[in-house]
Amino acid sequence: MRVLLAQQVACEKSDRQLFSDINIELHSGQLLYVTGENGAGKTSLLRILVGLSQPAAGYVEINGHDCQKMVHGASERLLYFGHKQGISQLLTATENLRFWCQQHAIDTNDTAIHATLAELGLTGLEDIAVKNLSAGQQRRVALAKLWLKTDANVWVLDEPFTALDVHLIAELESKMAVFLNAGGAIVMTSHQALNIDYPMSNLHLEYSW
Repeated sequence: MRVLLAQQVACEKSDRQLFSDINIELHSGQLLYVTGENGAGKTSLLRILVGLSQPAAGYVEINGHDCQKMVHGASERLLYFGHKQGISQLLTATENLRFWCQQHAIDTNDTAIHATLAELGLTGLEDIAVKNLSAGQQRRVALAKLWLKTDANVWVLDEPFTALDVHLIAELESKMAVFLNAGGAIVMTSHQALNIDYPMSNLHLEYSW
């Protein structure tokens, strides 16, 4: 089943064209790895794919919905993990995830949230303000969203391995493999090599002046 379609997508930034004529067709169980130099437009492309930025040209559809016209419908089964972690420094890990689950109509409770945080190595830190956690621990709090949103069928991940140790990178790669084998689809960028035994497609963005 097709879950993401991009046709002739172009992006401009500060009067410079980052890319043009990008065409993507992603189906259930497929992994697309987006590569390119810094400044080539990887993050800009991912933001366009999830409806957070407008393309200079082209069309994007997720789960049969036009990203620009029906953002809610397009995002119901989409999970975007970007550079900004989307967590409040003033709230605890539990409070952050409880609020996020409420915003996304995810039926959960603190027991399930604590179990997820424990799986990510945050036992004992559930009720500490995020501002008092290390960068890696804060990243784990944000990553817990991948564990909690079980109805997602598309993950769009922008540098998901940033600030993670080797153990957690391996755990996230394992989680990705399980998601793909269950029929999920992933679009991602990373400066690190992906160590996952799963077929993938590659889209390379060239830096243009």
